[in-house]
Amino acid sequence: MLYSTTKERIVRLLKGSYGFKRFERDGFGSVLEDKTRRHYHKGETKEFEGVECEWPMFLLLMVIEGVFKNNEKQIEEYRSALKQLYKTDKNGDVVVPKYYYVPKDYIELEREQPGTQLRMASVHGSATNLFLMGQSLFLIAELLTHDLLHINELDPIRRYLPSYNRPRKGGRYSAFQMFSSDAAFRPNDDRKSKSNKKGTASDLVVQVVLIAESMRLQAMMATYGIQTQTPHEVEPVQIWPPKELVKVYCNLGLNKKLGLNGRPMRPIGALGTSKVYRICGQTVLCYPLVFEVSDFYLSHDMALLIDNIKTELHFVSKYWRLSGRPTVCILIREEHMRDIHFRELLDLLASLKSGHCDGLKVRTGRLQNLISSSCVEHLDFMSNSDVDWDVQAFEQLQHASIGYQSLTDVPQAIAYAENKTDFRDMEHSDTWTLKETLRSVTSLRGRTQLLGMILAREGPDHQLDGQSVAEKITEVLGSASSLRLWSVVRTCTALLSKEVESISPYITTVLVYGKQVTLGSGNNVVVLDKPVQPGEVHDLFYTKDLKPSMMVHAVLQQEVMLYCGKLMGAHPHLFKGILNIRVAWLVQAMEYYHQSVLGKNEVALEELSPNEVFRLLVAVLSMEQEDLSPRQMRFINGCLGRTPANFYDKVWLVLQKTPGGLSLLDRTLPQQPTISELSPTEMSFAKAVQELLGAVQVPEYNQVVAEALRIIATILQRNPELQFSQAVKLESLVRDAAHIMRVEQRDEDYTTASYFNTGDAKATCPECKCVESSCVCIVYHASSPALNSCLARAIVNLLLAKDTRTGVERAVAGCKVS
Repeated sequence: MLYSTTKERIVRLLKGSYGFKRFERDGFGSVLEDKTRRHYHKGETKEFEGVECEWPMFLLLMVIEGVFKNNEKQIEEYRSALKQLYKTDKNGDVVVPKYYYVPKDYIELEREQPGTQLRMASVHGSATNLFLMGQSLFLIAELLTHDLLHINELDPIRRYLPSYNRPRKGGRYSAFQMFSSDAAFRPNDDRKSKSNKKGTASDLVVQVVLIAESMRLQAMMATYGIQTQTPHEVEPVQIWPPKELVKVYCNLGLNKKLGLNGRPMRPIGALGTSKVYRICGQTVLCYPLVFEVSDFYLSHDMALLIDNIKTELHFVSKYWRLSGRPTVCILIREEHMRDIHFRELLDLLASLKSGHCDGLKVRTGRLQNLISSSCVEHLDFMSNSDVDWDVQAFEQLQHASIGYQSLTDVPQAIAYAENKTDFRDMEHSDTWTLKETLRSVTSLRGRTQLLGMILAREGPDHQLDGQSVAEKITEVLGSASSLRLWSVVRTCTALLSKEVESISPYITTVLVYGKQVTLGSGNNVVVLDKPVQPGEVHDLFYTKDLKPSMMVHAVLQQEVMLYCGKLMGAHPHLFKGILNIRVAWLVQAMEYYHQSVLGKNEVALEELSPNEVFRLLVAVLSMEQEDLSPRQMRFINGCLGRTPANFYDKVWLVLQKTPGGLSLLDRTLPQQPTISELSPTEMSFAKAVQELLGAVQVPEYNQVVAEALRIIATILQRNPELQFSQAVKLESLVRDAAHIMRVEQRDEDYTTASYFNTGDAKATCPECKCVESSCVCIVYHASSPALNSCLARAIVNLLLAKDTRTGVERAVAGCKVS
């Protein structure tokens, strides 16, 4: 998918009649380039736009690529194009020019009508001055297309094949599997039927080992027909938490003499925990990160855990490329039995036992029986002298009686509800009063509020009845976690400034897909455009000036960021049109969707379970509700920062026709040097546009501005003779469109009293409390056709204004809107 998208983009933007441009605004070889200088002046590359040199060698590469991909149509297309570009020497042999350039006399004509002017071949690449790279590619292409050279002879180690199809020798170390390496030696025609073969073997089986925390739990699971093993039963194999394997990998590449620190303390992913390891004579299997009981509260939600297990198995099945089968360890704890979603866990384990789970082939069994077919990794970089064997393996729980016990011996979770007494009115009371009130309060919610006030004043080490404030909050957190009282859990987690241990890889996943991440809210925001180390995560969410009222949002942002990383890897289409993932705004969109769209005003977002928050995020990103009002659509898309297709190309067109640039409130996007230094396809230009739109803190307004820019581009595109002579104030256009809409509604005998308090000109808006004459809220509720019509009229009025006339009166008067 990524390969095809990238190739299509290259062909669309860079292909010409004489070859491919190396990149946009490439001045190499152009007659406009000053060859006496070794650098360009600021904005000088704008002069080369549209007249870049075109290189035939890239057409030869497309021919070679066609051979490797068995694409006969592509081969013939590019060979035909090349026949017109070849030169010959005195012996009649083919000479490939280095590039073709536009002569000086035809520069302006080429800019006006791209691709219409004849180009001249460069001196380099002639009979007397061969371009060796081009000649080499020509010879290779000819040998391949005439079946005089096989692709395996050109690429002996078969790098053109997926990693699993390359032949490798077996050994002590995990190696890529070879599903059909013999196919690499077949002629091209024989391999055509296999060209559509998927990257994963169709018979790949994921091995699953079920580990029970105690013998009591093992006996309980047996009553449901689920066979498990305890940590003692799998000995001498040890079950390790993934963090212990991280410690071992810190010795990989460690060299104190060279000052090398080894592998950073990053979490081990799903593929890494699906191997069996041999470490200094010991056999080790790690359970995945999803079973790690961390200080963060996500591990307490059984429904989320079940979804994570399924996602983990699908991920391993999809991306496993190593020899041997992946072995996934599923850990079952006694606390899982107490959860209200335990029945769903049993259903999952039953489907695993059957051999199929959501379309995946799985095999459950005893670990000792599965090791022979597992992928085994030998960590030989460890030596006994280097090992600090202070490893905390997963330990089996011991009980007084190891025989069969009743299911009722395991305490079950109870439905818990408490009054919502609010103690925030005591915020200005003295500490002694808060302490006395705390001693008499039994509700977890109330204790959390009071402890938060004391913590803010006295600090975490302040003593309360022989315990520190931090210890008191930890106690409340434990009780709330057992009772699944999620609002209290999140508040206590925020008060203790805890963070998700494995969030860094998810931030990196989002960045790899070309997105930006903005954390924080208001003026205290941090924009991430490069990966962060695990040690830097805490300060990103818990800033020094974080207000107590926003503490819960600090943990909600971590939670949502984690889910975004997971969704980005599994379902990137959900983020289509979103350049900057503003986590605080995303949380705001989720709150709005939960209350206004789903109508659940009585339940706050922080009161939902993590699994419900995850599903709510998916609903917001996918816009599952089809009956959303225009206002709801604009609010949600404005929070997401989602823009329509080709939006930035349209803004570029507008900027070309606006010498004064674009302004929005207190921010300006100037025409120069923006269009001189940047191109419409650059990420830097998209970020500049997003920075302009960032001046708006009202989501609906943001979307209306985006719609206005799109309509301006449409008008200017259909009327190329028009342009603005001064800066376009986007807020003025929105205000004018709102005025036009109010006038139209009055003309249609529509009384504004239905929207405003009265029909008076001084009526106030019930939403923003503005006077009717300056209010723009009315456009938020308008349908797209109605809004587009009013915006178009406001834009045409601006074009017809005296100070923006182009001098072409007749053309302006006949301006086309639709």
